[in-house]
Amino acid sequence: MAKWVIDPDHSVAVFSIRHFEIANVHGHFNKITGTIHFDPADVAHSSVEVTIDAASICTGIKKRDDHLRSPDFFDIEKYPKILFKNTNVEVISSNHCKVTGDLTIHGITQPVTFETKYFGPIKSPFGATSLGFSAKTRINREDFGITWNMDMEGGVAVGRDVQITLDVEADLVI
Repeated sequence: MAKWVIDPDHSVAVFSIRHFEIANVHGHFNKITGTIHFDPADVAHSSVEVTIDAASICTGIKKRDDHLRSPDFFDIEKYPKILFKNTNVEVISSNHCKVTGDLTIHGITQPVTFETKYFGPIKSPFGATSLGFSAKTRINREDFGITWNMDMEGGVAVGRDVQITLDVEADLVI
């Protein structure tokens, strides 16, 4: 099975969560590393390990980003990494699969399934052989011990459901 290394310059973890029950706030983590063992002819036997630097969170608002890094949310001093390691891959169609595995956030590990599409491989103009992956899932942040909130008329300040998208480019290791 070929080994692919995640290209951190062309990969991102994006999230979306409801704020005040009326609007989605978007953010991303831009420091992602990891390896993928993948063969387009044998997708079901693929494996993936991803590490995200929790301190790399960015919503575009410094005050909010600092709060998200604090013990109220990610507590990056205590839990600096977000981890994912797959346990199963189910092929759905020619470039679509479900990748199930263990997601660790805030020191708590829960099983999740990512709806995943893959693209390539292609030979880049710079000589590397690359693959692309786009994976989506939805989690309840409280399942991972991230429970800070404020009650308000009509609901809560921060939603519980978080939509997560990983867009990854990976290069073949020769």
